[in-house]
Amino acid sequence: MDDNKHNVRNPKFWVPSLYLAQGLPFFAVAIVASQMLKSMGVPNDELNHWTGLIGLAWVFKPLWSPFLELASSKKIVVVGFQILGGVCLGLVALALQAPFWFAASMAMLALVAISSATHDIACDGLYITSLSEKGQAEYAGWTGTFFNAGKFFTTGALLLLAGQLEKSVGVVPAWTTCFGILAVIMLALGAYNSWALPQAKNEITADTTASAIARTLWEVIVEFFKKPGIWVSILFIILFRAGEAQVQAIGPLFLREARELGGLGLTTSEVGAVYGTVGTVAFVVGSIAGGYFTSWLGLKRAILWLILAVNLPNVVFYVLSAYQPSNLAFIGAALSVEMFGYGFGFVGLILYMMQVVAPGKYQTAHYAFATGIMQLGLVLFKLVSGDIQVAIGYQHFFIWVMLSAIPVAILSQIIPMTAPVADAEPEQAAGKTATAG
Repeated sequence: MDDNKHNVRNPKFWVPSLYLAQGLPFFAVAIVASQMLKSMGVPNDELNHWTGLIGLAWVFKPLWSPFLELASSKKIVVVGFQILGGVCLGLVALALQAPFWFAASMAMLALVAISSATHDIACDGLYITSLSEKGQAEYAGWTGTFFNAGKFFTTGALLLLAGQLEKSVGVVPAWTTCFGILAVIMLALGAYNSWALPQAKNEITADTTASAIARTLWEVIVEFFKKPGIWVSILFIILFRAGEAQVQAIGPLFLREARELGGLGLTTSEVGAVYGTVGTVAFVVGSIAGGYFTSWLGLKRAILWLILAVNLPNVVFYVLSAYQPSNLAFIGAALSVEMFGYGFGFVGLILYMMQVVAPGKYQTAHYAFATGIMQLGLVLFKLVSGDIQVAIGYQHFFIWVMLSAIPVAILSQIIPMTAPVADAEPEQAAGKTATAG
């Protein structure tokens, strides 16, 4: 049955804007903040400690995810937190003007993170409940594409602008302008999505109270950890990001590091130009191809190829660190290979969480738990990445991250890639209900 019959609009009208709004504030914290701090002279280990700790908001979001059911629909929560996220990004821009700018900007970025993490819960829930399993697989590449389009807007166009403004008006005004632009875009997305999104109404009953939800939360937690093979799934999710998380933290810093210190010595604008051109195209193609590839082959047969693809960036950065090329076209070509592999492979983790871990009585909440665990993997490896890089240098660091991909590749071949039977049945029933709506 067509996924779109129960939606007011075709998913192509709202999946891109929904996941772009999910990606922009996430990468504002994960990448833009790091580039800003790098421009202001903060060392790699210190900036990764702070941005990593702020990222814990995405780890703990499942603890308040059930309380969002008090809203009449997931659309209200999504739009509300997109607007709030825009306001918080504006506050980051203002914080940079304070004499105590570092503490103030970290505090405001923490607010961005909490707002964005809360938005993510309703965002993913809206996606899951509005599409059948087939539709989820078909649009999985789109979700990855537009989520990470936030990355390539921030690391492409925004860094290009930041680099130009750093030269003309100075570092602080440059980054104030960039966070102001992010704020305006988030507010615009909130306005658009108030029109475009399906309602995804929550079922309100007599038990929909804060105290009842608190009791349910405990049940959700217990049921999550009672899932067959859940500890192996948790290990798989964390290890999936072992190499990618460290490259995501250190790779952009490596591009800007002075050549005598092992980096490539690119300017802020050059990093933006490289990521914002061929890198963006390669990533979009990779993400959409990864979704259709997995839909065609099935997760079990596709997963090893997806893991190899998502760790392709590790090889690319090692080659760049070993040869330290200066030709910007060559660097751009290498990074386009990185972006294609990252986009293609990340689909595997999304679908593993969506179709193996989440199914069951509390599908949306358990998917939020899974994404929280995914973020925990990112945070854990990001927290140590700066210390490891400082200790062993860039070239040996990228060898280390290549080795980090081996455990998850092995694990993927010995664990199930389908939901346990007890959990699959409610998921199928939910899918039938959704498509019949």
